[in-house]
Amino acid sequence: MDTRNVQAGADAGHGISFNEAFRVWLRVACLSFGGPAGQIAVMHRILVEEKKWISEGRFLHALNYCMLLPGPEAQQLATYVGWLMHRTAGGLMAGGLFILPGIIAIMGLSYIYAAFGNVSFVEALFFGLKAAVLAIVVEAVVRVGKRALKNRIMIALAAGAFVAIFFFAVPFPIIIIAAGIIGYAGARSGRPEFAPGGHGHGGSAAIDSMLGEAVPEHVRPNTSRTIRIGALWLALWLVPVIALLAALGQANVFSQIALFFSKMSLVTFGGAYAVLAYVAQQAVEHYHWLKPHEMLDGLGMAETTPGPLIMVLQFVGFMAAYRDPSGLSPMLAATLGGLLATWVTFTPCFLWIFVGAPYIERLRGNTGLAGALGAITAAVVGVILNLSIWFALHTLFRETVPVHAFPLNFDRPVLTSVDIPALLLSIAAATAIFRFKLGMLTVLAGSCAAGVALRLAGLI
Repeated sequence: MDTRNVQAGADAGHGISFNEAFRVWLRVACLSFGGPAGQIAVMHRILVEEKKWISEGRFLHALNYCMLLPGPEAQQLATYVGWLMHRTAGGLMAGGLFILPGIIAIMGLSYIYAAFGNVSFVEALFFGLKAAVLAIVVEAVVRVGKRALKNRIMIALAAGAFVAIFFFAVPFPIIIIAAGIIGYAGARSGRPEFAPGGHGHGGSAAIDSMLGEAVPEHVRPNTSRTIRIGALWLALWLVPVIALLAALGQANVFSQIALFFSKMSLVTFGGAYAVLAYVAQQAVEHYHWLKPHEMLDGLGMAETTPGPLIMVLQFVGFMAAYRDPSGLSPMLAATLGGLLATWVTFTPCFLWIFVGAPYIERLRGNTGLAGALGAITAAVVGVILNLSIWFALHTLFRETVPVHAFPLNFDRPVLTSVDIPALLLSIAAATAIFRFKLGMLTVLAGSCAAGVALRLAGLI
């Protein structure tokens, strides 16, 4: 087989030019609201359903891997798919664009917040947006669930994963490992429920047609290339941290930001939700970078702007350096602090994908692992449902009460705190999507306009 011909075919992307991919990834990025569930929903709808660039099976396979990694899984999924399509440049473009609108939005809101302490008009705009995103998230759970939950055992795995993580706060890696063991054992025992099945769109999806059986060079595992790539991304991540520690010492705010958020990038398994409580505690009580209500304001910004929820770390870094500018002007120090937090948070995400993805792609053809991956996919549906309900609770209710009655550990909504405008907007958005099949952009634009109108009318 001529490897050059295979590579040429892969680069051609079956008509998907780099410019076309750029436009679509920018669109994905600008619509990536609603936390992991909303962002996965947007990518699934655009990449799998609309563009048919990637099959359901490949999408879920990549998602399984990204869910196992520390860091924001949706951003890593975008990087993975971009890498499949256009190699390293494609991964950088897709992953970079995914966080760029969030970086800009959070930075702009941080400037306003630091200067005036009021971002009410922007909050009104995003109030309506959250309602629409909630409907899109629900649609994603239904859509992915229909394809992944092929039988009663898979449904039971999804339900078990949801109950474990939502009601009992079982750590995410334990759920995924347990699902993988169950799936592997089931497949080895010959249970038909764990046999690989069709996923839809497999024959027409561009990436699958592009790669086919002739795997291009960039998708093949290569030890020497892996070492080079790993060394490069480790240097990009850790050299600035080491340089700051050496030049400024551990007590300097920039050194603290670099070191603290580098540690956070290693422990955010299962998305941002699991680690944000710890970040808030450390930022408020240990480092005294923010006051409690300021952390909540930052979370509100991150929840209602495009990009991963973990973008709130940029706001934390911004305010930390704003309060302790180390001889610089407060706004300049704050800008540098926010960008530094973002750099050490997201650089490792590219490391995990560029180093690990070739090996994960090779596992797609390993029938011995098909049962394990199928079971993990089912568990991931339960996890997405958990994220969806978490998002719904914080969208539709103004207050929640933590329930800690061993072994239960979950947030219960205060029913009297229901946000009637948010509930009505969410119902309207769901009706537009499910009943009238309106496009996503139409629903999002209408909800934003409704949010602004409600604020002008004094109803929110």
